[in-house]
Amino acid sequence: MTMSVQESNSGSEGKEEESEDESEILEESPCGRWQKRKEQISQGNVPGVESASLAMDTEEGVEVVWNEVLFNDRKVFKAQEEKIKEMFENLMQVEHPNIVKFHKYWLDMRESRARVIFITEYMSSGSLKQFLKKTKKNHKTMNVKAWKRWCTQILSALSYLHSCEPPVIHGNLTCDTIFIQHNGLIKIGSVWHRLFVNVFLEASVHGKVRAHRDEQRNLHFFSPEYGSAEDYYAIDIFSFGICALEMAVLEIQANGDAVVSKEAITNAGQSLEDPLMREFTQSCVHHEAKQRPTAHDLLFHRVLFEVHSLKLLAAHCLISNQYLLPENCVEEKTKSFDPNGLMAEIKHGDRPGVELKYSHVSPLELDKFLEDVKNGIYPLMNFALSRPHPVPHALSLSHEQVESVKTPTPEPQETESRKVIQMHCNLESNEEGTKIHLSLFLKMDDKLHRQLSCDILPNDSSKDLANELVHYAFISEEDCEKLAGFLEDALTRHKGKALASGTTQ
Repeated sequence: MTMSVQESNSGSEGKEEESEDESEILEESPCGRWQKRKEQISQGNVPGVESASLAMDTEEGVEVVWNEVLFNDRKVFKAQEEKIKEMFENLMQVEHPNIVKFHKYWLDMRESRARVIFITEYMSSGSLKQFLKKTKKNHKTMNVKAWKRWCTQILSALSYLHSCEPPVIHGNLTCDTIFIQHNGLIKIGSVWHRLFVNVFLEASVHGKVRAHRDEQRNLHFFSPEYGSAEDYYAIDIFSFGICALEMAVLEIQANGDAVVSKEAITNAGQSLEDPLMREFTQSCVHHEAKQRPTAHDLLFHRVLFEVHSLKLLAAHCLISNQYLLPENCVEEKTKSFDPNGLMAEIKHGDRPGVELKYSHVSPLELDKFLEDVKNGIYPLMNFALSRPHPVPHALSLSHEQVESVKTPTPEPQETESRKVIQMHCNLESNEEGTKIHLSLFLKMDDKLHRQLSCDILPNDSSKDLANELVHYAFISEEDCEKLAGFLEDALTRHKGKALASGTTQ
């Protein structure tokens, strides 16, 4: 009995030592924010990346991925340095709730070699492939609602990439490069795959740039025209079609072969009971690239498209204007309602109507729904028209085009990407009424909030004031316009109250 206890303790101690060993900090970023740990991870096949380790974001307190690209020849790297910098600057502009976030990058120059380190979001819940394997192992089938929700999120991300001007082609969409979170949020990774292939092949990257087509088990995700001159956004649609098919059937059987055959794909498609799902997947994997629909068109397919509820539209409106609302406004508002109060009523002439009371709405469920909408689980891409996004020009450049790209200045300017989530202000007039003291609080998405104060004269315009505050708040031009509107409304209300109370401003 005693010996078994000692063995158990020895085993647990060994695990603790192993865990402590993996969490050992090996390196820090120049700014000290990112700390590289010993534990190696895999987040999809990324060409040129020599190693990927778990790291800690000390500001946010979350785990991230520390990626490294090593260059054998420092001279060759210097020749490509501006191109590499531009590539990473463009990657940092890609922002979508269903795309793995690219946080930061920096260069590490040594005497004999050079290194690029970049930080990406860590998808702790694993890949879609892993999830589908677990589901099949537990003898379960795919829920149709979940399938539709996942397809919508993936297409939302692809529609974003393809609507960039010029379009961004993913080029490596498989169930291994799609990740799923515990709350059902889908994110696609390896968005930088194609650009890495173009740039790193000529920069003398350490080790071989692994071509994903060498991954035999994933060959069926790539369209017949992949790698040819006609290679365009349709290759992503083909890959998505295979992903959608695998999500529906959990696994396309390879019949013992290393490669999934065309016959196996056809059989998997024919096995779908829903004719709309069958038509949907078959249109994506059409042999002729020109016959495949766009990501935007697929969002309007009958199997996915639905008229959005007023609840979802209101939630998106609330999230997009959150900076105008006080914190915990939903919770505070729901507290003030009478639970038995009538919220809405549907009247029918020939039968009793339907009454909706405030007690029918759970504040907790409402908060969770708003959080899900904010995270990107319920996108509105099949509601709005497709618009081009002015992001990552270099992301879509071909191998030949990249040759001609030159950065006009040696050091790229860092654009402000942080966003203002909420704005609060307090206005107080002095006794003479000659000036107003403004206290402004800006809640930022990076948690590094801003608190500013200044005196406002009667003739100061809200736009000039906002432009002046931008220099101290470090906010984007878009948020500057929002701040101007917010200050104008606040000043108008303040002056109105002052006039009502008899104070002359």
